[in-house]
Amino acid sequence: MELRLKNSVLRPWKLGDEPSLEKHANNRKIWINVRDHFPHPYTRGDAMRWVQHASLYLHETVFAITVDGVAVGSIGLVAKDDVYRKSMEIGYWLGEEFWGRGIVSEAVGAVTAYGFDRFDIVRIYADVFDRNLASARVLEKNGYVLEARLKRAVVKDGMITDALLYANVP
Repeated sequence: MELRLKNSVLRPWKLGDEPSLEKHANNRKIWINVRDHFPHPYTRGDAMRWVQHASLYLHETVFAITVDGVAVGSIGLVAKDDVYRKSMEIGYWLGEEFWGRGIVSEAVGAVTAYGFDRFDIVRIYADVFDRNLASARVLEKNGYVLEARLKRAVVKDGMITDALLYANVP
């Protein structure tokens, strides 16, 4: 599955993406705004493990964001279960040198549409750290609405901060 967009192509992760993944993911400015399971520093071993896992198990829900054929970020949907089984969570990051070009905004719109078309869901949501205003703007541009401020919900880099819960419910 491949989504060809104006500024990028979204495609499944594949072997050979590891060097670019390591290069773009190994950035504290990215790490500070994502969950702790995203390592920092981001090593070649981390990249190898991720590409192998994503290419085998996540090829329908997690995509490399590519520019000129090179993987420079990632975007994906995580299915929820139990009473939340009609929901998916969206997450994304992009290499710093590609910020400010509309790449993530376009990718979020495409993956949101893909999620609603492909899966039996009624809601896609994201939570962002309250200091990550750029990510909040990306969600708002794509029809996501702020539903809640989760006070003191996040511990990142030794700091406690709020999380902003956004949802897209067509």
